[in-house]
Amino acid sequence: MAKRISLHEFQAGLARRLAEARDTRAAAFLGIQAGKRHWLVDLTEAGEILAVPALAPVPLTEHWFRGLASVRGNLFGVVDFAAFHGDQPIAAVGHARLLLVGVKHDLNCALLVTRALGLRSIEDFEPQPSPPDSERPWIGDQLRDARGTSWTRLKVADLLNHPRFLDAAQS
Repeated sequence: MAKRISLHEFQAGLARRLAEARDTRAAAFLGIQAGKRHWLVDLTEAGEILAVPALAPVPLTEHWFRGLASVRGNLFGVVDFAAFHGDQPIAAVGHARLLLVGVKHDLNCALLVTRALGLRSIEDFEPQPSPPDSERPWIGDQLRDARGTSWTRLKVADLLNHPRFLDAAQS
């Protein structure tokens, strides 16, 4: 026989479970690799991850602006996140993925990354002291995992609003 509970108990339990789920999601990150760097993107900032579709090149743009991708009929500007940081360009094959980062900010922008590394919890990392980078304000806290791998928190809003990122026109 099923246990009967009052509506008040049910609502209180549901509110508690929702609050716990919200707390878990706030501490969750998506791990990505772009070139040799490992990044953590807050799940509230991360968008959809998908296989790399065909990219239409755009002439007279910086080498790190890889072109346009059509995602369900919407065009997204694609930035090679490794090349943007001065590393080797990412081959858009194999484990490479597009991370749609601008949707929350009403920007159709995607980052081309080497691979998605799955969900991570902030508790799995130890902070590493590092001075702020005034030239690249999107670079957040430096962290190290149990294996000794260095990770960088990506401040998506700061990246999307930075003049260098917004100006993909070739100089």
